[in-house]
Amino acid sequence: MDRPAPDPAKLLAHWMEWEKGETTPGELMKNLKNGGMRDILESMVGSAAGATE
Repeated sequence: MDRPAPDPAKLLAHWMEWEKGETTPGELMKNLKNGGMRDILESMVGSAAGATE
């Protein structure tokens, strides 16, 4: 199934809602998962691995 590309600004907005106490930890995790946080982290790990080679 095709998913839209992750939007880092939207993920940050979800994080900030949690920091302000406006959402629960479970809701935050759902938003990060559905928003593509895994894709962003995998990309960062891949970039970091490539930089050390």
